[in-house]
Amino acid sequence: MTSATLRIASLLLGGTIAAFALSTPVFAAGGDSNGDTTTPVCKNGQVYDKKAQKCVKQSSANITEDNRTEYAYSLAKAGRYDEALAMLDTLKDQNTAEALNYRGYATRKLGRTDEGISYYLKSVELDPKYAKVREYLGEAYVVKGRIDLARDQLNTIKTLCGTGCEEYQDLNEAIIDPSKI
Repeated sequence: MTSATLRIASLLLGGTIAAFALSTPVFAAGGDSNGDTTTPVCKNGQVYDKKAQKCVKQSSANITEDNRTEYAYSLAKAGRYDEALAMLDTLKDQNTAEALNYRGYATRKLGRTDEGISYYLKSVELDPKYAKVREYLGEAYVVKGRIDLARDQLNTIKTLCGTGCEEYQDLNEAIIDPSKI
């Protein structure tokens, strides 16, 4: 093959890979209340239907509130914060500990830390034993330079799930090295 033919083949292969990537759900790291860490993230305007195990139109009436909440978190973990907030806006009950936590996470990541803290605090009111919200609240306090308040959350997490749980380890790491947030 000539070098020109190789370049063309490379460009065609790259285009095929890009087209495949755009049509395939992306899996976001994170997790839901069941410990699932591979929730797919679909293209804008779609939501991953856990029951059907595929991306469907966001307006689908068959998507449960829990499914929408978990999907919003997947979007946020994928860095699609505005879409996560829009998904949370579709919930009939936006006043759950999880929905408020994920709203707090997305707004904090958008740089609106004080607003995020207000959502975290509402989530804590609804479920004081929810370790994930305490982790994120602690991280928000680290961002604000309030290490004392972050350590308070770390100590609470320790009473909830010990020092071996992910929430404790992640917040402890954020306190030691804030660049990890």
